Amino acid sequence: MNPSTPMTAIEHAPGLFIRGITPPLPLSAYKLIAFDMDSTLINIECVDEIAAAAGRKAEVAEITEAAMRGEIADYKDSLRRRVALLAGVPVSALQQVYDERLQLNPGVETFVRACQQAGLKTLLVSGGFTFFSERVRHRLGLDFARANSLGVANGRLTGTLFDRPWGDICDGAEKRRVVLEVCELMGIGTEQAIAVGDGANDLPMMSVAGLSIAYHGKPAVREQAMISIEQGGMDRALEVFSR
Repeated sequence: MNPSTPMTAIEHAPGLFIRGITPPLPLSAYKLIAFDMDSTLINIECVDEIAAAAGRKAEVAEITEAAMRGEIADYKDSLRRRVALLAGVPVSALQQVYDERLQLNPGVETFVRACQQAGLKTLLVSGGFTFFSERVRHRLGLDFARANSLGVANGRLTGTLFDRPWGDICDGAEKRRVVLEVCELMGIGTEQAIAVGDGANDLPMMSVAGLSIAYHGKPAVREQAMISIEQGGMDRALEVFSR
């Protein structure tokens, strides 16, 4: 996917658009698939739901939406601003969000299983939080995961993020770096990778992957993805593949 030369999308089927590809694509020709988490694999933006416990959901959600549309250039700054508003929220609120609000998006399990059965390694790479990404990774049986860690003290969120020695905040540039690193570790070319996302911070990893999929994406993502699912579940991507 080359953002500088967008092609016109073709409606392959109702609510399913393609550009720059000729179906059916052999799914087994790919070796890695990288998924965004919030609003892609799962139905919520976790930071917004945690903020609800602090009575600040509207304030945080406004920043999240602007960041996902690409209207905030510095994703790291936008995430730090949102996380700062979570200071004092009890850690128990995270489990409550997971138990009561978080669901896998329609078709996710079917699509992930199809990829696994075709021999692809699976990667979750998220600007969200490890509390959720690790649970989703285990739930779906994914191979790798990279996300951000929330600071905790005395059973409450500190409003800060832990910086990792092997990587800074997981923003768009970090997502891209992780996809490239996993391709290198696997000994495969990036043309054998698929990237799936919905927001502007997914565009960097989508730009280096051999195939990009937008799942109910923001306009900037729909306009560049090679497959754009605009109606129905994630398993609609299988309409483009042969297995």
